[in-house]
Amino acid sequence: MRDLYVLMLSVHGLMRGQALELGRDADTGGQTLYVIELAKALGRHPRVTQVDVITRLVDDPAVSPDYAVPVEALGERARLVRLPCGPRRYLRKESLWHHLDQLVDRIIGYLRQQSRLPDVIHSHYADAGYVGVQLSQLLGIPLVHTGHSLGRCKRQRLLDHGRKASSIERQFNFARRIAAEEEVLAHAALVVTSTAQESTEQYGLYDNHQPGRMGVIPPGTDTSRFAPPGRAPVPAHVPPMIDRFLAQPKKPLVLTICRPELRKNLRRLVTAFGESPALRARANLAIVAGNREDIRALDDEAQAAVLTDLLLDIDRHDLWGSVALPKHHQPDDVPALYRLAAQRRGVFVNPALTEPFGLTLIEAAASGLPVVATHDGGPRDILAHCENGLLVDPLDPAAIAQALLAVISDPRAWQRYARRGIGGVARHYTWDAHVEKYLKAVDRVIRRTRKQVRRERVAQRPSVNPMPFVERMLVSDIDNTLIGDRAGLAALNPVLRARPGGFGFGVATGRHLPSALEVLRQARVPHPDVLITAVGSEIHYGAALRPDTGWQRHIQYQWRRDALAALFSDVPGLSLQAPEQQSAYKLSFIVDPQSAPDLRALKRLVQQAGLRANLIHSHEIYLDVLPVRVSKGQAIRYLAYKWGLPLSAFLVAGDSGNDLEMLVGDTQAVVVANHSAELDSLRGLDQVYFARAACAAGVLEGMAHYGWVRRPSAEPEKEMA
Repeated sequence: MRDLYVLMLSVHGLMRGQALELGRDADTGGQTLYVIELAKALGRHPRVTQVDVITRLVDDPAVSPDYAVPVEALGERARLVRLPCGPRRYLRKESLWHHLDQLVDRIIGYLRQQSRLPDVIHSHYADAGYVGVQLSQLLGIPLVHTGHSLGRCKRQRLLDHGRKASSIERQFNFARRIAAEEEVLAHAALVVTSTAQESTEQYGLYDNHQPGRMGVIPPGTDTSRFAPPGRAPVPAHVPPMIDRFLAQPKKPLVLTICRPELRKNLRRLVTAFGESPALRARANLAIVAGNREDIRALDDEAQAAVLTDLLLDIDRHDLWGSVALPKHHQPDDVPALYRLAAQRRGVFVNPALTEPFGLTLIEAAASGLPVVATHDGGPRDILAHCENGLLVDPLDPAAIAQALLAVISDPRAWQRYARRGIGGVARHYTWDAHVEKYLKAVDRVIRRTRKQVRRERVAQRPSVNPMPFVERMLVSDIDNTLIGDRAGLAALNPVLRARPGGFGFGVATGRHLPSALEVLRQARVPHPDVLITAVGSEIHYGAALRPDTGWQRHIQYQWRRDALAALFSDVPGLSLQAPEQQSAYKLSFIVDPQSAPDLRALKRLVQQAGLRANLIHSHEIYLDVLPVRVSKGQAIRYLAYKWGLPLSAFLVAGDSGNDLEMLVGDTQAVVVANHSAELDSLRGLDQVYFARAACAAGVLEGMAHYGWVRRPSAEPEKEMA
């Protein structure tokens, strides 16, 4: 494919194209750098027409105004798009879950403004994966996902460190995260991993792990930024950042750069250094762990605890003058820190308990700096490719010290590791190499998707959702509106089959989805683009019947089904309809008009019980009890908001009381001639047309009245059966 449009999603952290605030907090680290550099590299490739990186707009005086700019260019064909989501202030990722449905709607609105839809959606991390699954389902676009880190693995590490399950759930919201990860794995066409170990062992912990959908594509590094000392200088301000802590600054420098997190295992690194007299005599240690003003003022209590423990451990081992722990550094300082350590014949160390990939190892290797790294995860693959250092058990401080000492004590080995690291990165870990592998994998995904679309077209059941292109939409009730008059339906069906681009068709019915599909099939009604079923409590799209999960979450508000069922069980004149008419968001009753209280009394009963519900009475014998946010009318308004359509773009047709709410307001409404008396109150209202014909003939008459089709040549009454 030569004309590729990639939509990337990276929701959390502080994203910008230049001077990334890496290490500012737990959310602004390697993932943000990876996404920005991948987008830039894709944008440079001649086959890629457009790359949009969608992230959250943050308008907060506590952070840079850069993060409130709606669109930022990342290159000629790549841009960073910031959309509002939740409050304007900056939020940590664990606090974003309740706002992600809003982001789905904002992205749909953004895509409606573009000249075309993306060919592929690529989500990063679980929160973006949650958004990506919904967009993929709604739009019929394949999803690619990169996890960066996984909830099951992180939760287990914290439990292994003695944290209580209830405590870590409150802090990290693992239940939501892991559920989102499982949903991503069930839906994604491709899951990009950095290493084989991540692909099999880490993702293998998940129920929905599908090995055939995993793709190992190691990330790249910007070799224009990371280069050995001979190719780029060390700026004058960088050595004093480290040397002011050190009594003998010219000794080889053991360097680590990471966030101050438990899994980074920094305390064992300090123990390794402190308990090895030989290592202390030969080298200095520099720990560059984020930025801070005052440890006590850090928002992240876990990071504050790690830094506090580090200071206590440095004091316990009396390492003052041998360990540097700078408070501040800029992103542009990082390449210079690698070069400084290489210039002093030092070593980079990554002692993390678990490391999904290890981007800093690639950066160090490109800088001509040998490495010592944990034998867990990505470092195994990196050192297998580059042969530029040693792997160690991160739980063994003595082994860490021994490996560090072995590298800095052997000049010939040091030189060999440095040379191999530079060459290995050039062969395996440049962004150009990454993008070539990435595009091949994405091509396979798109080819599979297009084959599926072609098969669906042959079967006349296309799964691609036309909603992003819809400019106006007919939404009709089914019973006694679409169906009930064979001749009228025979006249309407060709219009529905031949509807041009921009013309959408939907149904809104009290029936549940299986029943609605069956009656439409029997009547040979073309498959709708949208199905609003169960009196508005369910929304599905197209032949693939993709559920609108955002609507499901929206209607949960103050819904207490069991309490309402108990309340109505003793009301005289009400009996439950058949089980197939009940659902999680709908209680349906048959009403005996002679003995049942009227609708006003029933609403008062619900209010007195301290409950909230929407009660809909139709055909004088049916009562539906629904969440307060549910009705056909509310579902129509939700569709208008979600897909960026004015309500006047909807032509709605109905015949009974459960259609009432969708027939009033700013929609264009048709009431068919065979309507229930409940709708007589609408006569005389603007935008409500009472047809002379019944059922489908009345719908067609209404469409002609509003100019959607040419008026039939025959009188509607003559067209009726």
